[in-house]
Formats: sequence, structure tokens, C-alpha cells
Amino acid sequence: MSKRPWGYQPLPERPDPQWSLHPQTHAVRAGLARSGFGETAEALYLTSGFTYASAEEAVESFTDETDHFVYGRFANPTISMFEQRLAAIEGAEFCVATGSGMSAMFASVACLVKAGDRVVASAAMFSSCYVVLTEILPRWGVTIELVKGNDPALWAQALSKPTVAVFIETPSNPMLDIVDIEMVSKLAHLAGATVIVDNVMASPILQKPLELGADVVMYSATKHIDGQGRVLAGAILGSFSYIQEKLNPFIRHTGPSLSPFNAWVLVKSLETMSMRVEKMSNSAQTLAQFLETCPQIKSVRYPGLKSHIGYEIAQKQMSGGGSTIGIEFKGPRAEVFTFMNALRVIDISNNLGDSKSLITHPASTTHRRLTPEVQAEMGITDSVLRLSVGLEYAGDLLTDIEQALS
Repeated sequence: MSKRPWGYQPLPERPDPQWSLHPQTHAVRAGLARSGFGETAEALYLTSGFTYASAEEAVESFTDETDHFVYGRFANPTISMFEQRLAAIEGAEFCVATGSGMSAMFASVACLVKAGDRVVASAAMFSSCYVVLTEILPRWGVTIELVKGNDPALWAQALSKPTVAVFIETPSNPMLDIVDIEMVSKLAHLAGATVIVDNVMASPILQKPLELGADVVMYSATKHIDGQGRVLAGAILGSFSYIQEKLNPFIRHTGPSLSPFNAWVLVKSLETMSMRVEKMSNSAQTLAQFLETCPQIKSVRYPGLKSHIGYEIAQKQMSGGGSTIGIEFKGPRAEVFTFMNALRVIDISNNLGDSKSLITHPASTTHRRLTPEVQAEMGITDSVLRLSVGLEYAGDLLTDIEQALS
């Protein structure tokens, strides 16, 4: 047998800090698992499988009697680093990474339900989430009820019957509707429901749903967590019981796995997420305030504006307005497209949470799958645009918008 590679030696364990670390420190160091080479950057383990010292160790690994990686579909050292790091930032007991945001959304709900069960959800949401809840799950015999707005009476009525899960998207995509997480969580728990919050638009930096009473948080890590337009990924965070008893059996057998390479990219992205999100949110606040003054604009939807119907709730549960703005023009679709085509810095793209500023027309792109009636219920018209503010100099973005409007 060949010797170990040059310089390889087991590393001694360093004592853990004897104080509580800030989330930004967790973003750089949580979950760090160095190999015997002592590398400073996180290692990338591109492997689908793992070996065992003996047949007996293989048996013990499959029965969870020993802590050993078994198969890439179940776990991988690089993916585990990402999961542990994001869990530390979020303040969650456990995290499970998936291959995309929608696989995370679907698994977070699907692992809980069976035929005859009931799910309650906020009415405003991303189109694919809407399809999962109102088309796919009903085929399984699951009943869905949607609640619009924040009226406690409406939520209490919807949750007056036994309910297995409550799904909330706040702020919503693309119109930035706000749901009171604390209020809904209290009512949901009385009905015996598990509360799942899609926290994509706020990110782990600006909103902590678990601290507000939610049970589960899910992300499209493609957005702010990567935040640089490189990889697809999702994440689900929650308690030990939810992850181990409900989610993991579903994930292991259905296989929405994250690749180790994408996990490595995300591990490095987490180091700068706080700085990126705070910068983007500050710029978005500046642009939203400017857009409110423009005569061509009918309304601006941004949680950081006092004109937003959910402003007070957003102030209570968010530490910033986020990076996304909903813009409704006074003119028809043709004028909206003229504005989009006149932009010189901001790109036309259906992604969000990116380091580059991106704009899209939801009615014809991200939400085109929904009927005109559902779009209207969500406030999505042909005159609406969604602007995702990036890391460019805010003055250049303002100038770009000004010249496109003129």
C-alpha cells in the first residue's frame, strides 16, 4: 500500500471559544472541518461514495451506530460544512441542503403531508410555490386554503380546523407582501400545524423566522446566499425532530441532492453574505424612495417605505427592507417594455438577490404560469416590474433609471 500523501497528519482539536460568536463569525468559521493537510480554505470533496475499514464498519455506518459518511445522496463533508455554517447563522438546530430552492420548498411541505391532510398558506407567493400547493399537493388528496393579508380573524378562521402545515412567504415574490410571522405562528400552533417560512426575499441577514415563532425556514440559496449568479441550491432549516423524523427520510429516498461543488461555492459565499445583503438593501431603500417621486410610477412596493401596507410589521420582524422592489407604472405594457429596453446598467433577467442589478416583468416571465385572475389577486399586472438591486454604485443605478424613464 502507498504511504499517506506528503505533509498529511491528523490535526489536533482546538478548543471551542468559551463565548457566543456573532453570526458574521459563524459565516466565516462555522462547520469548518479541515483535513489532515491543514488547509486554510474549505476542502472540496468531489466524491459520490466512501470506503470502510471493514465490513463491520459498513454495517455500523448504515445503522447509524458510527459517524461515517455513507453515500453522496445522503451526506458529503463539503455539503455538511455548508449546512452547519448556515444553521449557525440562522440559529437553527439543523440544516439540510438541496439541489434547488424549489426542491427545498417542495420537500419542506411534502415530508409532512398525506392524503386527507390540510395545509394553509399565505395567498401571495412565487408562482412555482403556488403550483406546488394548489395543483400538485391536491392530486395527493391534500386540501389547501389560501389566506390573503394579515387580518388575524381571517387567519384564525382558516386555522380553526386541524392543519398539518402552514406555508408563509414573506416578503412575497414579486409584490413584497408582508405576513406577520409571530401572529400566524401562534394561531397555527393552536391548530397543531408546523409553520414553514420561505425567507428567500429577506435572507438570513434581515429576518429570523425561528425567533418569531416559525418552526421551519427554507431558502433558494441561489439568491442572496450565493448571490453571484453561479449555482442552484436550496436549504431547509429546523429542529432536530423535524429534520430527523420528517425531512431526512423524505430527502434520502427522493434524492434532491446538492452537488459538493455547489456546496463549496456556497460555503465561500456565506463569508460575504452579510456585507452584500446590507449593501444591496441600503441601495434598494435609496432607489425605492426615488421611484416614489417619479410621475411615471403609479406605486412602489418596498417594505422599507412608510407607504407600504405592511411597513409596521416589516419594522417589527425585519432589520432592513431587502434588495427587491416592486414597481407599478401608470402606463401600459408597451411603455414598461420601453423603459426596460432603455436601461444601460441594469440587466433584464428573471433572477434576484444577485450582485448585479436585475429587472423582470413578472406577468410575462416568472409568474406567467398563473392565470390572469390569480395574477390580479396577487397585484401582478402588465404594468408591474420587479427590480432586484445589486452591488453597483447606487448613484449609477439612479442615473440609469432616470435616463430610462426619460
